[in-house]
Amino acid sequence: MPRALLLTAVLILLSACALAQPKPLVPSPPIPDAAQFHPGQPFDVDAATNAYLAEIPPAERARSDAYFEGGYWLLLWDFLYTVVVMLILLNARLSARLRDWAERATRRRPLQTFLYWIEYVLLTAVLFFPITVYEGFFRERKYGLMNQAFGGWFRDYAISTAVGLVVGGIAVVVLFAIVRRLERAWWVWGAIASIVILAIMMVLGPVFIAPLFNKYTKLQDERVKAPILSMARANGINVSEVYEVNASKQSKRVSAFVTGFLGTQRIVLNDNLLNRCSLPEIEAVMGHEMGHYVLHHVYNGLIQFGVLFVLFFAYLKWGLGWTLRRWGGKWGIRGVGDPAVLPLVVLLGAIFFFVLTPVTNTMVRVPEEEADIFGLNASRQPDGEAQVDLLLAEYRKMSPGPVEEFIFFDHPSGRSRIHMAMRWKAEHRSLFEAPQK
Repeated sequence: MPRALLLTAVLILLSACALAQPKPLVPSPPIPDAAQFHPGQPFDVDAATNAYLAEIPPAERARSDAYFEGGYWLLLWDFLYTVVVMLILLNARLSARLRDWAERATRRRPLQTFLYWIEYVLLTAVLFFPITVYEGFFRERKYGLMNQAFGGWFRDYAISTAVGLVVGGIAVVVLFAIVRRLERAWWVWGAIASIVILAIMMVLGPVFIAPLFNKYTKLQDERVKAPILSMARANGINVSEVYEVNASKQSKRVSAFVTGFLGTQRIVLNDNLLNRCSLPEIEAVMGHEMGHYVLHHVYNGLIQFGVLFVLFFAYLKWGLGWTLRRWGGKWGIRGVGDPAVLPLVVLLGAIFFFVLTPVTNTMVRVPEEEADIFGLNASRQPDGEAQVDLLLAEYRKMSPGPVEEFIFFDHPSGRSRIHMAMRWKAEHRSLFEAPQK
């Protein structure tokens, strides 16, 4: 064989061997001295927590605080923007005109409702686009959280709008059919139907809708996959694969989830978690996500929000009756079963859920705290938990006041989570210290 061909063959072989080698795992960050055990000395949970928080550069903490606190104002501006847009649709009789166009297109009531929904979604998408593109794209780019160019972001936005047209259209047709047929008890059956629709979406969304936005592949790295599956088996989760999703296409945030039932169980972690976190951090995150699954948080949350839906529909029955008696004729709305009433439903819903923001945040935050505790017990990685919590400093305020955390946080704050991890570590000191001879 000529020397040039031999050299080429050797280079190809070496390249193939290099490609076959898995990339190195992310090394574990150093543990702050105050978060380590020292023989004969007590472990100070508060000092350990503060030592971890001190790892965040002041400039990064100021940026994340500004980003998160800006979200408080966005809650208000989103609410006011929604109120203004819905009032325009009502007072300018735009909603009634959309209904009239749908009625001229077909005589079938379900199709009229569906056509109205399409018109409504497309019109409101245009009216809400300025605030949507600011919140979803420009603001995320400003704080360094967005990896997409505008074209990629707009593609995802268009897909989500299309999904909303189809899924939302089916839901609206069902709900208005209930309202028309059950004039007195519509609010009860409407609440039940909404709960059923929500449950279906919670089950089908991660499996059938999420892949429209990202690519899901089986995780190949056995160094990561094996401990995750071991933890799953130890906690009664019947899965044989772990999936990876290319979330870095959109942002730099780390995330994972465990979902499904009746054979659709799935463990998913995003590539940011793989590329930015050490194995102890990954295990801590996956222990947390398994906690949601094992503790049945999806089903418990469905029950809790089901109760909230019943209260909302009761409030909606009263609110629609009161407002339609006074302004229904002015707005061109014929009654509760008229699709043109939808902007009024959205308006009343915006008021209801804006006022109950602390309640809904608490309904989410408490299960998150429970999953944190479960994750620590399952993974036994308190420092991994603390280290991955520091990544929250990119987009969450780490040390809010107690009232601030109660009102605005739907997850425990970074300080609360690190403190919990250090407290767990202190109570399990024997796991981290060599036995005394």
